[in-house]
Amino acid sequence: MTEECIGAASPARSPGGADVLLAVLQFADGLFPSGGFAHSLGLETYAQTGAVRDAAGVGVFLRTQLEGSTGPADAVAAAHSARRARADVLAGCVEVDRRLDAMKWVPEFRAASLQMGRQTARVAESSGDAFMTRLARAIDDAGTPGHHAVVFGAALGRHEADPEMVTAAYLHSTAALLVNAALRLVAVGQLEGQRLLASLRPLISRLAHEAATADLDEMWSFTPALEIAGVRHAELDARMFRS
Repeated sequence: MTEECIGAASPARSPGGADVLLAVLQFADGLFPSGGFAHSLGLETYAQTGAVRDAAGVGVFLRTQLEGSTGPADAVAAAHSARRARADVLAGCVEVDRRLDAMKWVPEFRAASLQMGRQTARVAESSGDAFMTRLARAIDDAGTPGHHAVVFGAALGRHEADPEMVTAAYLHSTAALLVNAALRLVAVGQLEGQRLLASLRPLISRLAHEAATADLDEMWSFTPALEIAGVRHAELDARMFRS
């Protein structure tokens, strides 16, 4: 076989492709020290009131969260942050961050996003990337809120992950976070949890593409029932999660 034939038969590979994948896997991992394990984003309220009792109810909750907020708001922010970070434009990330901040009016949800963002920024800064150091300092100096989606997108943008990969990873990590919360709150086993995540792949794929191709002005969020659950969470007699 000639070298020409070998070259023609071999698929094209982008330099550093494995490095990009490994970065995405690291930041989207449920064990990543962002503090996400401490939050249910309102699911605990639904579980305690009996509105969500089983895997079917958790599935409805997940789809509502992804379609009504995480997809059209956080994932869009992550995609635009990734582009701006890749282009080394800190002011652009700050703009995205401030727009997302204006959409997060529920105190517990806002605090969760900021806590996870700050912790993600600290880890990303430790890699020695100058842009992430500047972003982390801007967060510490109150120059930008530091929401999780923005920092997540910026960190992966610096690793040259394309926007659609960033949005898919962000959406999947959010779904996994909520499934793990459900394992502790309702009658859902680990096998059912994995089935739930698998069933969400088509939805996550669609939302990831829509978020990656959306203009920043198209960012929106509308989940009034989930937001009310978030407000009521602070009044629960016993709480396992912070949100």
